[in-house]
Amino acid sequence: MTSTDLHTEPASARLAPVAPKDRIFNLDMLRGWAILGILAVNAIAFAWPSLLMMAEAPPPANTTQADVIGVWVIDVFFSDKMRTLFTLLFGVSIFLVGGERSDLDRGALLRRRLWWLMLIGAIHGAALWFGDILFLYAVSGFLFLMFRSWSARRLLWVGGLITLFWALVATGFYWGMANLPADIASKMTQGMPVATPEAVQAVVDTYRSGWPAGWLANLTTWATFLVAILIMVPVTVPLMMIGLGLYKSGYLTGTASMGTYLTVLVLGGANLAVSAYWGWQKAMAPDGVDPTGGLAAASTGAAPLVTLFYVTALILLTKFGLKVITQVLVPVGRMAFTNYLSQTLIMVTLYYAPWGPMWFGTHSTSQMWMVVGAVWLAQLIWSPLWLSVFRMGPLEWAWRCLTYGRMVRISKGGD
Repeated sequence: MTSTDLHTEPASARLAPVAPKDRIFNLDMLRGWAILGILAVNAIAFAWPSLLMMAEAPPPANTTQADVIGVWVIDVFFSDKMRTLFTLLFGVSIFLVGGERSDLDRGALLRRRLWWLMLIGAIHGAALWFGDILFLYAVSGFLFLMFRSWSARRLLWVGGLITLFWALVATGFYWGMANLPADIASKMTQGMPVATPEAVQAVVDTYRSGWPAGWLANLTTWATFLVAILIMVPVTVPLMMIGLGLYKSGYLTGTASMGTYLTVLVLGGANLAVSAYWGWQKAMAPDGVDPTGGLAAASTGAAPLVTLFYVTALILLTKFGLKVITQVLVPVGRMAFTNYLSQTLIMVTLYYAPWGPMWFGTHSTSQMWMVVGAVWLAQLIWSPLWLSVFRMGPLEWAWRCLTYGRMVRISKGGD
């Protein structure tokens, strides 16, 4: 649909929620992979104090080889890659909802959508889990509004160069920190959180004491993290540019040249393989020993390239007759908002809500992986079941009703 079409068709048609038949398979499929993968990264933040993440320390319960491998899998294959993919796709959704900047009606609709997302993100972070990303996306989305009419070429060049800059900064920082002389490293880390057993146990005891103490601890952490979250805006907006540029160029819909896909596949796959090898070497080394000389940490700076490898691999699987594999991700992606927030509800219930078993501070990484696998299975099952009866997920429906200021049809039929 062109911008001319958008202005000549009736406003009621332009401002109607997208019908299931008009959804784009590849976007839902990629969104499904992102929403499942992001739980693997977030699990430790549900199950243990944030102090461990700030100190880059594994859970104290890790005692087996399976735990070490579990951490390696998260660091190499999921960490930063899923957030990046989610961000790319959010940039596309900004355009699909808001259209060109010249379309004032859809632009107003998009702004209402982002305001509601900001409020939902604030409630999610303050009331349930400090690791909310919706607030960041809403803030970044308001900035991204001014770029959504850029051409694919401009979006890819500007977004790509800024993202490359941040990747080089991250790579250099990780390598430098791993190779700092001990005395300088000690001075630089003064005042930073230290995950001593006593400090970790104190937070665990607070969360396990029930609410309001656990809720207040989460609220305090969210308020503290809010500053760090907003610092991510300059990283997030360029990734949204890349996502929309890839969509406008046809890359995400599977219409780019095969040479382009193969180039990204090789470069991204090679980076993932090298990162996995170095990460494995470090994981298998004794505590405090890094046989890679900081290369394992530095290689994680290229996370966006690995994300593009995943994107390309899934698109090519779909293109070459293996849609039966990627199809299972589509319902999860169509209900991404519901599945993201339901992940929080499940994990909070299991780990520190007063109505749950209070597993906070008790699970090793391998045990967390079993929980993650169970949630993945549940979402792979319930998403298609729900969508066999309804047009959209329950929270997608609520968000649309709030955005449009009226009741939106959720039942199937008549599309």
